[in-house]
Amino acid sequence: MNAAELRRIRNFCIVAHIDHGKSTLADRMLELTGLMDRREARDQVLDAMDLERERGITIKAHPVTMPYRAADGTEYEFNLIDTPGHVDFSYEVARSIAACEGAILVVDATQGVEAQTVANTHLALEHNLAIIPVLNKIDLPGANIEEAIRQVEDVLAIPMDDCLKISAKTGLGVPALMEAIVARIPPPRTDAAAGLRALVFDSTFDAFRGVVSYVRVFEGDLGPGDRIRLMSTGADYEVKEVGRFSPKPAPVDRLHPGAVGYLIGNIKHPSEIRIGDTVTRVDRPAAEPLPGFRKARPTVFCGLYPVNSADFEKLKASIERFSLNDSSIVFQPENSTALGFGLRCGFLGLLHMEIVQERLRREYDLDIISTYPGVVYRVFLSNGTMREVENPAMLPDPTQIEHIEEPMIRAFIICPNENIGDIMQLVMDKRGAVSKTESMDTRRVMLTCRLPLNEILVDFHDRLKSISRGYASMDYELDGYETSDLVKMDILLLGDVVDAFSTIVHRSKATARGRQLCESLCKVVPRHQFAIPVQAAIGRTIIARETIRPYRKDVTAKCYGGDITRKRKLLERQKEGKKRMKQFGRVSIPQEAFVEVLKTGN
Repeated sequence: MNAAELRRIRNFCIVAHIDHGKSTLADRMLELTGLMDRREARDQVLDAMDLERERGITIKAHPVTMPYRAADGTEYEFNLIDTPGHVDFSYEVARSIAACEGAILVVDATQGVEAQTVANTHLALEHNLAIIPVLNKIDLPGANIEEAIRQVEDVLAIPMDDCLKISAKTGLGVPALMEAIVARIPPPRTDAAAGLRALVFDSTFDAFRGVVSYVRVFEGDLGPGDRIRLMSTGADYEVKEVGRFSPKPAPVDRLHPGAVGYLIGNIKHPSEIRIGDTVTRVDRPAAEPLPGFRKARPTVFCGLYPVNSADFEKLKASIERFSLNDSSIVFQPENSTALGFGLRCGFLGLLHMEIVQERLRREYDLDIISTYPGVVYRVFLSNGTMREVENPAMLPDPTQIEHIEEPMIRAFIICPNENIGDIMQLVMDKRGAVSKTESMDTRRVMLTCRLPLNEILVDFHDRLKSISRGYASMDYELDGYETSDLVKMDILLLGDVVDAFSTIVHRSKATARGRQLCESLCKVVPRHQFAIPVQAAIGRTIIARETIRPYRKDVTAKCYGGDITRKRKLLERQKEGKKRMKQFGRVSIPQEAFVEVLKTGN
């Protein structure tokens, strides 16, 4: 590829907060470049997954190559990557940004700067991307353009003298944005003398063709028949096919420098390739790999178990394939007396956990149960060693523990002025503290808080939205560890510990949490012929108890009148039978019980 052709390539991504119009803007671009006809169009065409379309969110980053004819008649090649906006999928955004030279920063003119806008902008600036600020939804009656411009300048420190005002829904201003991409985003830089270097920024698994790797070629070119090497493992493969996304995968002869596309080789197993790896040629290998990505560190852990224990191998194989498409998930086998064999999995957040479970159910036809989510604790033992514990079952004996540290987060909450008091109360209820408040405009403030990660796992986001009637937004980052008075709480059914319900909680919240769990289980565990005590315990101390009442057959129904001793004899016999039943009886816990316990809010 000559220098003139290289100058006509533009690689960029769209970054924004949730619902600020990234996928809709991508639709308008596809229409303008002729890749999508208005008649056969559907909204959010790049959100191909059923789950994305149902929830109205982007989960995976989607690459697409578009031909564009500029106003001066020059033909350009646009490589766009549409990215997710939710905090749990920021790893997808980071990988997409590494494959680009520029970013379109979309800000909703009615909402202004939100929490995830700030996080994604900082990510783009870290990678020295050229940023084009864009105000979207200017056609809505609630749009406040001047205020949104002031917020971008004040909060993000991005000059807005030449910002673009568009409506992604109607297409207003999008042609001017296409011209701005040509003018403001630099073409890829490449070293013609260097060997092949291509970055693997995503991959999927095809049952018939093996691993499909999404690559951005930085130097050299790539085509069928080439012998390639993965620099992290040193393994060699042969390329079978290369192609572009337009927006469906389409084979091409070669991928040139600056191109974004896919490669299919004889890579058969998902574990053979790593996201962030560098592909080079066997006959002329590159001297050093491209800087990859910081490895994603899971923050939320839970156990995944098949409902039918015979499906364990299927679950393990499915998770292995799934981790190829989502490299931020980690897993290891574990065993539970209540649930049998399963996997302990780590996720980037609660929505990430929910999406992974739903995709496993849909795409891999698995029926799974998940245990209560937890975080990674640092347990310091009296012998001077430190152990990381993410599973309550692995917590050492309390006599050996010197102290336990829990992960903390720094949260940035943007909320309306009238909700400050309620949100501060919510943060304090969750053992947090507000360190700073900043006015965003006349209507909203940004609260900077520090609170334990464990406290925001289940219902924090829901309560935040309900307090603010949906207007608050939150972003967070990990902020070290802090010593805390934490204890392991067990749930006992009929005197036996059900390890799937064990949790690590703060001592001050243990009684309330135990009472909640016992009440929830009483509603969902079916009644038996004998009474079932449901207890919450810390060590040997019972802190909460509920009883599931037994079924009671009326054995005296046929006694009409007569001596009272007849009735007493029948009732005594029933009592003896129940006692015998209790000795040999087992309590079956339905799957709904696990779901119900997960849902238990405050």
